Amino acid sequence: MKWGKLIISLAIPLAVGAVAGIATSSNVDTWYPQLNKPSFNPPNSVFGPVWTVLYILMGISLYLIWRMPVSFARNNALRLFFFQLALNFLWSFLFFEWHLIGWALTDIVLLLVSILFCIALFRRVQRIAAWLFVPYLLWVSFATALNFAIYRLN
Repeated sequence: MKWGKLIISLAIPLAVGAVAGIATSSNVDTWYPQLNKPSFNPPNSVFGPVWTVLYILMGISLYLIWRMPVSFARNNALRLFFFQLALNFLWSFLFFEWHLIGWALTDIVLLLVSILFCIALFRRVQRIAAWLFVPYLLWVSFATALNFAIYRLN
């Protein structure tokens, strides 16, 4: 195991999540409570722990891909990983910081599609890395439905 690569692989998504969390936290107690939300909206206390676990799984997945021999498929998998991570990062700002619920919905749909492509591409490079993205896919599917419902209700 290459500890440096593992630490960097974990640090990248966790850092992205921490910065996005700053944008989120400044509006969770002020703007977000004023929105009409669907009955399936979870309590705010659920989001932080779930995202932390997902960012850790993403980091492990990144490490598993990164440690593979250099190849066209591996490099594309890495590029797609960072693309989806950028969409993930952008969503928090669109939704919470800038209150652009419709644009956030567009972003999260693109994120969902990119996660599906990541899983497909990761599977060719390292199967466990693909499986580690499945909880992320499930959560973002739920988050997409939640974003859509909030968009419709507001």
